[in-house]
Amino acid sequence: MFIFLIAPILAIMPLSFSSGSYLTYPLPGLSLRWYDDFINSPRWMNALKNSMIIGVASTALSMVLGTLAALGLAQWKSRFKPLVLAFVLSPVVVPGVITAVGLYFFFAPIGLTGSYLGLILAHTALATPFVVITVGATLQSFDTNLARAAASLGASPIYAFRRVILPLILPGLASGALFAFATSFDEVVIVLFMAGPEQRTLPREMFSGIRENISPTITAAAVILTTVSVILLATLEGLRRRNERLKAGG
Repeated sequence: MFIFLIAPILAIMPLSFSSGSYLTYPLPGLSLRWYDDFINSPRWMNALKNSMIIGVASTALSMVLGTLAALGLAQWKSRFKPLVLAFVLSPVVVPGVITAVGLYFFFAPIGLTGSYLGLILAHTALATPFVVITVGATLQSFDTNLARAAASLGASPIYAFRRVILPLILPGLASGALFAFATSFDEVVIVLFMAGPEQRTLPREMFSGIRENISPTITAAAVILTTVSVILLATLEGLRRRNERLKAGG
């Protein structure tokens, strides 16, 4: 939490270096040079682009898979349902390094390491449980008689889902999508194991920068991550309030 508080301050400080890589104080003043360095650096911009591509793609895929899984689990009546649900949600509780090692040994023989597809699939596995949780919670208050009524009036399953079910579960789906994107955008452990030189994401670049060369540009990148997180949380709160208003109006 401390780094999130001081990152915006450090990012505008024109820190200087003494002989070597040691930062010197007192700080002489304010500057935006580190943001300029971040924006004009092909390395940082490529990392940001990779994070956006992988995040958006894994979010879209996890929305489809998570919604289908939540709908299936909500309608499935079986004593094995808790076991299947625990398996679906396991990426949330299993330590990230264990998931990363398992995915690496699973993807390596089929050539998916060091590729965008491999990272998208790996992040989808991490993000899908959040969609299952939020959509599943929304379905707890869903009246299944509405879907039956649509079917009795001649609506096909796809049409009934698009016109009846989807509008009602949309707040939960949107919340799950935000959590899924945040999970992918901030993830670094799997990227360390599976990414090649062309798939370095923003958290991976920050991790490398902290280990290899200390540069205040990292604080500017931290501000970008913090800003994205704040925007996602604000959007999530807006969706929650909108859902409460819709329930109160209904």
